[in-house]
Amino acid sequence: MNSFMNSMEAAASGMRAQGFRMRVVSENIANADTPGYQRKLLSFNTVLDSVSKTSLVAADRISLDQSALEEKYDPSHPMADENGNVSMSNVKLLIEMADGREASQSYEANLATFQQAREMYASLLDVLKR
Repeated sequence: MNSFMNSMEAAASGMRAQGFRMRVVSENIANADTPGYQRKLLSFNTVLDSVSKTSLVAADRISLDQSALEEKYDPSHPMADENGNVSMSNVKLLIEMADGREASQSYEANLATFQQAREMYASLLDVLKR
């Protein structure tokens, strides 16, 4: 496989990983007001493609944030304990928005890399056709 294709494959793996990261961020935001919800954390891993010998990035695993859940006093809530407290989620919307923005920018950077490699490859093919 040529270096243009390797570049495109690496950029595509980055886009897949960041797309999955956006899904996790979206789930966290959607469940920010769900009592007892624990924030999901995504880790990444570098994988070596055995065919092209290219280093790729992949979503490794999802774990749960073990930080304390926010306690809210609401004795009328159906999930309130004997003291009237409800364990809310540990999702912080500001952090999720920052993570989402970072994932979006990383996706766009990988997309630009992919497009640049594709354009260079197309230009090379045009030169070779002459």
